[in-house]
Amino acid sequence: MTGRGGERVLRAYTWLVIAWLTLPVLVMVLFSVNDTRGRYNQSWNGFTLAWYGRVLEHGELTRALATSLLVALATMLLAGALGTGVGYALGRYRFRGAGLLDLVMFAAVACPDLVMGASLLTLFVSLGAGLGPVTITIAHVMFTISFVAVVVRARVLTLDRSLEEAAADLGAGRWTTFRRVTLPLIAPAVTSGMMLAFALSLDDFVVAGFTAGTTTTFPLWIWGSTRVGLPPQVNVMGTLLYLTGVLLAVVTGVRARPGRARRHAGAASGSAGPAGHAFGRAPAQRRPDLGDGVEDDALR
Repeated sequence: MTGRGGERVLRAYTWLVIAWLTLPVLVMVLFSVNDTRGRYNQSWNGFTLAWYGRVLEHGELTRALATSLLVALATMLLAGALGTGVGYALGRYRFRGAGLLDLVMFAAVACPDLVMGASLLTLFVSLGAGLGPVTITIAHVMFTISFVAVVVRARVLTLDRSLEEAAADLGAGRWTTFRRVTLPLIAPAVTSGMMLAFALSLDDFVVAGFTAGTTTTFPLWIWGSTRVGLPPQVNVMGTLLYLTGVLLAVVTGVRARPGRARRHAGAASGSAGPAGHAFGRAPAQRRPDLGDGVEDDALR
């Protein structure tokens, strides 16, 4: 199938996939405003926003969500820092053991959650570590580092090394070059990897189930409550989390528009002045009495 017919089929298939993925989210949003009167929020009884005002009514549910958010935040920061270092090293340098590290990283991505959770539980029990928020965080960091590293490595491989060489020619050291040139260039990838780690940690159920002990996270609380009925606050919290993610995606997309990037680049170049200013060096002063092209630096 070629031509417009194939294009239409592909477009229709794409929209069907999007609808299939979006339908559960729309159902969740719909039942967050359902005026339910029973224990089970499964049938439509009318529209109400009352549950948004009573979102923190269930103490155990609120504590479970707070635990998940704190664990996800810690995972995002730790996995972001460690994964960025691993991704940068694999993308920039060639060293002994790089192939093995690459293999281990992708093995962690491909490893089933059940195997990961069982192995981590065995490790923590053998070390005598008490299960709780700390072990959940360690487990989440261990399997999200690979996701951050993969994203950062892909960006590092596409960097133009001449930019870093130009910074070195202007007198910037390695740390200054990384902080002022390399890091801003890979910042979108680092941010994407950190947000991915946050989402994976917040959403995790299997690994947390093995390493939580008596601690209850948001997914674990939902699973435990399905037998007695989920309160509408679960749908409200899920809707708020989803809308927060959509808002962040929209803001990131707007900030990453090519026109905005060009305007920022122009403003930066205009405010920085000559290239030497970017790394703390003042431009060489010209001696008017010696003609163009002769600088004080040359005389010294």
